[in-house]
Amino acid sequence: MIEKHKTRIGNIIVGDDNDVIVQSMTNTDTGNINASVEQIVELAGAGCQIVRLTCKNIKDAQSLKEIKKSLSEKGIGIPLAADIHFMPKIAEHAALYADKIRINPGNYIDKRKSKSSFSDDEIQSQKNNVKQSLTSLAEICKRNSTSIRIGVNHGSLSERMMFAYGNTAKGMLESALEFIEIFRELNFHDLVISLKASHVPIMIEANRLMYNEFRNRGFVYPIHLGITEAGSGMEARVKSAAGIGSLLAENIGDTIRVSLTEDPVEEIPFAKKLTARYAKRKILPMPHSTENLTDDLELVLNYNNLNEEDLLISTSVDFARLCNIKAYKRLKIFHNGKEQGELADIILQALGIKYSKAEFIACPSCGRTQFDIIEELKKVKEKTSHLKGLKIAVMGCIVNGLGEMAGADFGYVGAGKGKVDIYKQKLLIAKNIDAEDAVDELVKLIGQSGQIQEKEN
Repeated sequence: MIEKHKTRIGNIIVGDDNDVIVQSMTNTDTGNINASVEQIVELAGAGCQIVRLTCKNIKDAQSLKEIKKSLSEKGIGIPLAADIHFMPKIAEHAALYADKIRINPGNYIDKRKSKSSFSDDEIQSQKNNVKQSLTSLAEICKRNSTSIRIGVNHGSLSERMMFAYGNTAKGMLESALEFIEIFRELNFHDLVISLKASHVPIMIEANRLMYNEFRNRGFVYPIHLGITEAGSGMEARVKSAAGIGSLLAENIGDTIRVSLTEDPVEEIPFAKKLTARYAKRKILPMPHSTENLTDDLELVLNYNNLNEEDLLISTSVDFARLCNIKAYKRLKIFHNGKEQGELADIILQALGIKYSKAEFIACPSCGRTQFDIIEELKKVKEKTSHLKGLKIAVMGCIVNGLGEMAGADFGYVGAGKGKVDIYKQKLLIAKNIDAEDAVDELVKLIGQSGQIQEKEN
């Protein structure tokens, strides 16, 4: 008999056979109550069902109370989630007002100290510290009917987990399980679990591992799905469809967020399409396909009479699902008999199979971002998209900085108001560059590295 836990988040219940819920996140300063309320109203009007806000400090946590009050006066009861990194005390304070707290096991307790090995005593000491802090948070959340999201990111696993499991889907799973087991010992079950990555195959693998592990252990908690740092435009939507849609089609996932480096409201219609098509609460039949039995395993997909977005969604999900069965190396897509070469190339790149242009990892903007990441990403893409196979990370702040760059060749990271730091892999090579000069500086540094020629050949 499997324990099927359902979690209440404000006026919404997630998990088991309940509808799959669509979320987003504000990109306003949480301390700016009027701006935050205005954006939440817009998101709710677009169909968003849970809104997450960054909480950088106690002031942000206290602002949640005023934001909820203002929304209530407007007749809007949408649940609010507080996004916490690094600071347990802020989580405990935000739990007084938020409907849900998101904590990241990679940085909530374990602090990065550039360690590459741990003794048994050090590991046990850190585990004890984790349990002590989570005990305090669980008690506050119980008193205030606040749920907790254990939000693991591939790019920010703790050094302790990296030592034990490497930067792997298995490491993501174990990071979440450690927190889950502590909460279970504390008899706290109002949980949501997320295992996110910017690399689609890692995200899919991690969530399948979690889904199967739940059943092996005899309990299930709601799962939140998303691709982190997906970027913008067609490429970001392909990544999100391939990752989120393919898992929903396997009946994995209870809430979702399509993370775009665009206006947050733009996330909602696409997310709604994914849930409408794939969140059927059953495993959907596999798509029909044709296979060309060549040495490099070419898959052929045929469709008729779909609009552009529906074609993007169908192809991305179908290819991701079929690749779970066989490792295809090539893809041909036909729509109404006409080959869709560009779309096929984007899907192959999204799944890390074949690169046809630069790859961009970019976080969605949030209240931590101190420069206009939407515009910065556009500028970076305009000047570097042609660099085949080069991986460039455009990140809004230090929270999504080094770790979340996920092996990028170059990182373009917000370093404060109007300032940018540039990294070559994880080495800082240009510091506090004025934003208006930063893209040209990035292009110059790429050229000096010789990687333009390397990647284009």
